[in-house]
Amino acid sequence: MAKLSGIRPERSQREGAQNDPRLDWWREAKFGLFIHWGLYAIPAGVWQGKEVPGIGEWIMLHARIPVREYEQLAAQFSPTRYDAREWVALAKAAGQKYIVITSKHHEGFCLFDSRVTDYDVMGASPFGRDILAELADECARQGIRLGFYYSQTQDWHHPDGDGNDWDYDESQKDFDGYIEDYVKPQVTELLTNYGPVALIWFDTPKGITAEQSRSLLELVHTLQPDCLVCGRVGNALGDYASAGDNMIPDVQMQVDFETPATINDTWGFKLNDHNWKSTEQLIRHLVDIVSKGGNYLLNVGPTADGVIPEPSVERLRGMGRWLAVNGEAIYGTRPGPIQGQAWCRTTAKDGVIYLHVLDWPADGVLTLRGLECTPSAAYLLSDPSQAALPLQCQGELVTITGPTVAPDPAASVVVLKA
Repeated sequence: MAKLSGIRPERSQREGAQNDPRLDWWREAKFGLFIHWGLYAIPAGVWQGKEVPGIGEWIMLHARIPVREYEQLAAQFSPTRYDAREWVALAKAAGQKYIVITSKHHEGFCLFDSRVTDYDVMGASPFGRDILAELADECARQGIRLGFYYSQTQDWHHPDGDGNDWDYDESQKDFDGYIEDYVKPQVTELLTNYGPVALIWFDTPKGITAEQSRSLLELVHTLQPDCLVCGRVGNALGDYASAGDNMIPDVQMQVDFETPATINDTWGFKLNDHNWKSTEQLIRHLVDIVSKGGNYLLNVGPTADGVIPEPSVERLRGMGRWLAVNGEAIYGTRPGPIQGQAWCRTTAKDGVIYLHVLDWPADGVLTLRGLECTPSAAYLLSDPSQAALPLQCQGELVTITGPTVAPDPAASVVVLKA
């Protein structure tokens, strides 16, 4: 996971949003499931018998596939193993509190029934089922929030969308018309036809004006006042900031932010991408991000027939088991007082500091400075009995004596009561 010192200015949080109560649920949630799914799952990184370098969902651009060839994939899109119930149940088992799915990625194909185009799951594929409708119904049934990713600038299928210079003459594109006559009507459909929407996740805001970004923000807030807009709407107008892909700030941030990240290297399914991060790595990324004031949006890329790859399932369930024990130290917390230490991270809430120990000392002695308060008690969050750990305080120095073996190899949490 790469580090960064801040957030791209154009993807930052709008002025005043830090005091906006509509963000309360999002700040509590901390952990969400990202789903990248589209026609790109069919070639899965291979075109005309050759593997195409790069992330799977960008295969159309990287291989410069003509629109008329690429759109033929829609006739093959029939994910008969898609089961919204299973997907939502997996997110819940992982401890994730919201789901964001690609309604339209840069390839231009829509996973929902759109009156604006026939290039969608209902009009161009044999599947004949509205994927977003089924997912929305299941999220409501299982009590998890749902958001929609929507690519508002790049659209390699639309003649006026950004990005396709091998089929269309860039100088002839009417981008303003594309925003007004295509993007806004589709965003309206998403916010009108699928019940309460938690957030709209726009992306790659290159070439979009401040006026256009603001008009999208206002459209979302008008149609659904509680719906959030991520920082990739552009021009520093997001309800929360968006970090770069797989990027974790190297310091505590002064804005609400979210890190979107992959479990392997790609977002959309790619057959030959087996570079899976371990469950331990993913748990540590979650802890690191939350300790700096952010949310972790962790991605899966289902196969063309609608199955989430088993390595993703295994890791998400492993994270869920850790959160079942340690979730108190994640959900609804704020950054803790100790920052910048390689061996630990801290979160805090309600007069409690949570010490996430990443490198447990062989002698079991934890030495702390900079707590800003003197703890009255310490215990392991994984210990149901909350047995007190020996605690000594000498001025700014706090010493806690625990077991000589790490209680959890990923992150052991010590609770410090004020």
